Amino acid sequence: MKTKIKFLIKQSLEKKIKTKWFKVVNILLCLLLIVIVNIDTVINAFGGDFKEEKEILVVDEVGVFDNFSKYFNELKSSVEDMANYEVKLADESIENIKETLDQDNDNILVVINKDDVKYMTATVYSYDQIDMIVNQLLNSALTSVKGEYALNMSNINQNDLINITSPIELNSVVLNEDAENSEAKDLVGASLITVFLVPFFILIVILVQMIGAEINDEKTTRGMEIIISNVSPEAHLFSKIIATTLFSLLQLGLMLLYGGISLGIRYVINGGLGFSSTGIGLEINDFLDLLKSSGFLNLLWQGLPAFIILFVFSFLIYALLAAVLASMTTSIEDYQQLQTPLMLVLMAGYYLGIMASVFDGALFIKIISYIPFLSLLIAPTLFLLGQTTLIDLFISCILLIGTCYLLFKYGIRVYRVGILNYASKDLWKKVFKSLKRKEG
Repeated sequence: MKTKIKFLIKQSLEKKIKTKWFKVVNILLCLLLIVIVNIDTVINAFGGDFKEEKEILVVDEVGVFDNFSKYFNELKSSVEDMANYEVKLADESIENIKETLDQDNDNILVVINKDDVKYMTATVYSYDQIDMIVNQLLNSALTSVKGEYALNMSNINQNDLINITSPIELNSVVLNEDAENSEAKDLVGASLITVFLVPFFILIVILVQMIGAEINDEKTTRGMEIIISNVSPEAHLFSKIIATTLFSLLQLGLMLLYGGISLGIRYVINGGLGFSSTGIGLEINDFLDLLKSSGFLNLLWQGLPAFIILFVFSFLIYALLAAVLASMTTSIEDYQQLQTPLMLVLMAGYYLGIMASVFDGALFIKIISYIPFLSLLIAPTLFLLGQTTLIDLFISCILLIGTCYLLFKYGIRVYRVGILNYASKDLWKKVFKSLKRKEG
């Protein structure tokens, strides 16, 4: 029996892997990941430049250029993608500078004028609409300059002027010791959505689609009759589950390999893996330090055994249900309709996992994490965010294992009836009869 199962698994894997579409899709995936990871280099190659210096030219009719430059540079230092803006004092007339403003340089002209009533006014010229962040920084810098200029014009003592215009020293005391690393945890939690949820979501979708398509293909070609005459339905079911799971893991491994190749190319081209010069994200080393400081790595090691259990049995439960549903249909179109509720459940788990941090401490999301078909996408995320404990995590595992056992116990009865049934008429009656039938 083991030899027959191995043969079926081998045949199923070869049928998936030794196709032109598998090779074409993986080549495209590899190229796509390389482009995404090195998007700034690609844009630069086609004429874009993230590091191109952009000038803010200032026509100063008041004498406050130094203060404006100081305030703007202080403000822009806190906004990473503003690093390429440089403040310069204009040495040409306003009209000449306006003629040089075009879409190729994205420069900005700021004209600062005296005003008898408002002390100072400013006009900003640009070729296109100014970015909202840039506009806010210009507004804040000019407001600070105006306030300091107005106080200075009012003949206030210099020491008093310094004390009035100096930034307030804000001391922050957090009484909740558990909230000390909340900002780091929030950032790590956002990263979990990409690193954890998305790959598993994609893999489960691939698993459900592949197992249904293969069973339907064997039924429509009548190959199922030959197979079942040589192996038991249980052996056939296990071979499909193992083969499709191995294929999904193979695809995951290939995607990780493509990601490594993409990062390697980025390292060779840019001499590093970070994106800080473009404002896209953190340096890799900074992110690793953030993982350590937030306690994420400790939680990851603590929950690793439970994560593995959730991963294995979640794949098993989705594969079992997909195989049972596929056995009841006679065409791929029928299977697509029948799997719709399953996909809706999976989508619900995915979006609840994304919004897990919003439900911080809520009993609702904790209960949802116990539901077997949703636990893989929610329970690990909640645990890593510190919203649940190891006990909650293992409760999810126990419920998932129990549901897998019940699904196999009763699902195999439906599978025996469905795989050799080619008529949709009275199928549900046969299904319910098979569920009531005792094991022989």
